[in-house]
Amino acid sequence: MPGILLGDVFPNFEADTTIGRIKFHDFLGNSWGVLFSHPRDYTPVCTTELGRCVKLAPEFKKRNVSMIALSIDSVEDHLGWSKDINSYNCDEPTETLPFPIIADPKRELAVQLGMLDPDEKDMQGMPVTARCVFIIGPDKKMKLSILYPATTGRNFDEILRVVDSLQLTAVHNVATPVDWKPGDRVMVPPNVPEEEASKIFTCGVFTKELPSGKKYLRYTAQPQ
Repeated sequence: MPGILLGDVFPNFEADTTIGRIKFHDFLGNSWGVLFSHPRDYTPVCTTELGRCVKLAPEFKKRNVSMIALSIDSVEDHLGWSKDINSYNCDEPTETLPFPIIADPKRELAVQLGMLDPDEKDMQGMPVTARCVFIIGPDKKMKLSILYPATTGRNFDEILRVVDSLQLTAVHNVATPVDWKPGDRVMVPPNVPEEEASKIFTCGVFTKELPSGKKYLRYTAQPQ
């Protein structure tokens, strides 16, 4: 199936959206980007997901992240469904969301980006978009992709955590361990020699002793 790989420049596609026609790279500007697809408008899991995205939109904005959604529905359907999303959040049922939604009724983008779920089909027997997440850096290269089936809703708090990790490690030569959150200790990558680590990480490096005797579990405070 067509798609893109980590490190690839993300396609500079043109598309119709709820804010008009866009060219993707122009839409992103110098920001990070999160492009996420959903199977269909007016469906239960998708409504809860985009409702959560609306709630988290200020947090993504703080991190200089431009959000944009996508499905195979029309712009008209997106606008009508937006009222339901806002109502689900107990907000005024307007057509305005804090991010646009791409209309891809011909599935052209879905095919190009490898978004279709072969196990989930519409009334005409055509595959719908899976629950994809793409994170794009300011250099327009793909930094992360996650693919969920249509039956499983996403955790967008985790997507926010991933953005924090990607932005930190884009600037500092560190790695984030399991369940890391901003402010937690980070790890010194294996490619940093021991003698250099003490110079780079002036706040200190803690090495956990292991039965193998290998000194690869090295922690340091999160760089500021």
